[in-house]
Amino acid sequence: MLIDFTDYRDIFLNDRPMMDVRAPVEFTKGSFPGVINLPLMTDNERQRVGTCYKQHGQQAAIVLGHQLVRGEIKSARIQAWADFARANPDGYLYCFRGGLRSQIVQQWLKDEAGIDYLRVSGGYKAMRTFLLETVDQAVEQCDFVLLGGMTGTGKTDVLTRLSNGLDLEGYANHRGSSFGKRATGQPTNIDFENRLAVDVLKKRARGIEQFVLEDESRMVGSCALPLPLYQGMQRFPMVWLEDSLQDRVERILRDYVVNLCAEFIAVHGDEGFAQFSERLLASLNNISKRLGGERHQRMFDLMEAALAEQARSGAVDLHRGWIEGLLNEYYDPMYAFQREKKGDRIEFVGEEAAVLEYLRERSNR
Repeated sequence: MLIDFTDYRDIFLNDRPMMDVRAPVEFTKGSFPGVINLPLMTDNERQRVGTCYKQHGQQAAIVLGHQLVRGEIKSARIQAWADFARANPDGYLYCFRGGLRSQIVQQWLKDEAGIDYLRVSGGYKAMRTFLLETVDQAVEQCDFVLLGGMTGTGKTDVLTRLSNGLDLEGYANHRGSSFGKRATGQPTNIDFENRLAVDVLKKRARGIEQFVLEDESRMVGSCALPLPLYQGMQRFPMVWLEDSLQDRVERILRDYVVNLCAEFIAVHGDEGFAQFSERLLASLNNISKRLGGERHQRMFDLMEAALAEQARSGAVDLHRGWIEGLLNEYYDPMYAFQREKKGDRIEFVGEEAAVLEYLRERSNR
């Protein structure tokens, strides 16, 4: 007898191995951390079966599906599923709704490979709903604190040192500002939301009921925060992180120049520095209207000169010019306005050590 599994909480808390048998186009739109896509049908096969279903009904579509996936194609796919199942005996398989596709894969595994493998009841849709509800429930039931501060104060550094920190920029693989794009790109919005939800689930399972997260806009790059969380962020109390201008310049130089350049070179090899340079200049151009013509040109010239010197000698010292200029003339006035607007919600102000101590004590109250 083939058995279904419905304990979604156990799946995500314990990082159970899963194979997603949906078509690649479905998987690419969004899945769950660590999941492997081993589809029953290719995108083209799925499209043909779907068209047949609309025109001639379910039985005709099933017949066509069996005609498309047979012989050597069927054997190769069963082999891939069997290899996964043997390597991950504590794992599961699923399709979109836990319906016909996952039932077929489960049955073929049993009939052709002699493997009884658990299928997730409700499939992707049910697990996705579970994760969305996990975040919604946390917003309703838990205590949240926002971490604010000027650009470059090291808010992410603080978050990653807290056991109850939620690193939204980490889930989104983006630093959150106009300069925040990484060399490795961003996840889909669904994947971003799923990463956040799984982290919230695991932290709550450890007894954490208060979370600290950075004061973000709705969008972190191309990823949108879940609406209930973002709406909550408009009222959550705030802690404001401070640091000297010199330290902030050095931190931005480290993150947005030295480390980002190394990341581009690691990903793109010999073309890495050129792509890093293009990305940095494009990021500046993205805020040209807000900077104004004269200021944008001045910062652009400083950045070009810094990149030229970095390409020639490897030295990054000249980058401090445009970094300090943007902080003084653009980012700091903008953040100062935001701090004033949110002033009634700020319950503590301090530098890194004091903020960490305050947030840790606060979580123990």
